[in-house]
Amino acid sequence: EVQLVESGGGLVQAGGSLRLSCAASGFSFDDYAIGWFRQAPGKEREGVSCISSSDGSTYYADSVKGRFTISGDNARNMVYLQMNSLKPEDTAVYYCAAGSSTYYYTLQDFDYDYWGQGTQVTVSS
Repeated sequence: EVQLVESGGGLVQAGGSLRLSCAASGFSFDDYAIGWFRQAPGKEREGVSCISSSDGSTYYADSVKGRFTISGDNARNMVYLQMNSLKPEDTAVYYCAAGSSTYYYTLQDFDYDYWGQGTQVTVSS
């Protein structure tokens, strides 16, 4: 059974940091890219960052470049999202997803096959 489980969300003040974790199981980690997406209330889901499990290539949405860092541990089937200098507009439910599509790096949700349940991140001003 394919599973993606996020953890590490919480409440933080603006300017603070959080580290999200995504634990993957039930599929060949090396064949997929792992992406982080987020959805704020009343807004569409947007891609935040992704990493290729095969070569470690990383991609970021412009809104988080320089503040967020994605990393992976293939031996443990884990992907992390370090979020620094958080802003109130980063408040959202964050999801990790696994994508086998060649175009995973465009961070379009339809290119991702499996999804976790999400973890809430709230940034207070």
